[in-house]
Amino acid sequence: MITTFAAALNAGLRRALEDDPKVVIMGEDVGRLGGVFRVTDTLQKDFGDSRVIDTPLAESGIVGTAFGMALRGYRPVCEIQFDGFVYPAFDQIVSQIAKIHYRTQGRVRAPLTIRIPFGGGIGSVEHHSESPESYFTHTAGLRVVTPSNPADAYTMIRQAIALDDPVIFFEPKRRYWDKAEFDPHAPVELPLHRARVCVPGSDATLVAYGGTVATALTAARIAAEEGISLEVIDLRSLAPLDIDTVAESVTRTGRLVVAHEAPVFGGLGAELAARVTERCFYHMEAPVLRVGGFDIPYPPAKLEKHHLPDPDRILAAVDRSLAA
Repeated sequence: MITTFAAALNAGLRRALEDDPKVVIMGEDVGRLGGVFRVTDTLQKDFGDSRVIDTPLAESGIVGTAFGMALRGYRPVCEIQFDGFVYPAFDQIVSQIAKIHYRTQGRVRAPLTIRIPFGGGIGSVEHHSESPESYFTHTAGLRVVTPSNPADAYTMIRQAIALDDPVIFFEPKRRYWDKAEFDPHAPVELPLHRARVCVPGSDATLVAYGGTVATALTAARIAAEEGISLEVIDLRSLAPLDIDTVAESVTRTGRLVVAHEAPVFGGLGAELAARVTERCFYHMEAPVLRVGGFDIPYPPAKLEKHHLPDPDRILAAVDRSLAA
């Protein structure tokens, strides 16, 4: 069937609630309202307010309470309403949750999932359109993942909740209304930590994640019309990184372009560039190129189309790589 990204997430959360009575959902307006993007719509009505919990507007309290519940055997799923609202909970996440397994020499686990709508493209301002993923990928002890399509949204949220590790689950909010084929009964195709080759190609490798995957696929279609074959890889997992899949591709194509919404400086693309260069140096025909946001606070809504990577900027990088 055809469904939206948001509806697939809702179905995945519903399935997790049905499968395990220890799963609880909590956050601002997740219950009666169904979430600001309606991802949790009808879940409180169907499972009750002890399993789908409306909380005060206090992110540190939401995450801190969920951490305590996780230590007592529950599997909480927190919703942070917008990406830029996660910062009040940053200390809870990086100082406590991420370190509890290491601190206790493996005796204590924190099976906790923190859902964060992230990225731009919806005409909102700073704190509503940011890409803070690198803060969390830099933190040992956290898994960081992001689906790019409805099928992965359904599968990956269930995989994240079932893990005994804390997971930061980034949801590209501009894709909530994207529709695609979705079969809830299809077998799981990939483990949570694996990247996917979306389109095979031979001239250059194009890596993206989250909301930028659809942009990369558009760029690949345009390139194909011009006789350029781009291999598009959806990372899916940002920590850990599936470097093997990317390196195998770059070994064949000899070129790599990385696209993401976050600013290029200190972004995930820099880590990819370093690791791929270490692994594939003698196979590469050109330097790794990155396409991302600019090193500024998120711009006003009227300017975001100039800030976010688009097919033209990605293809310009591909042209520079092919010309090297």
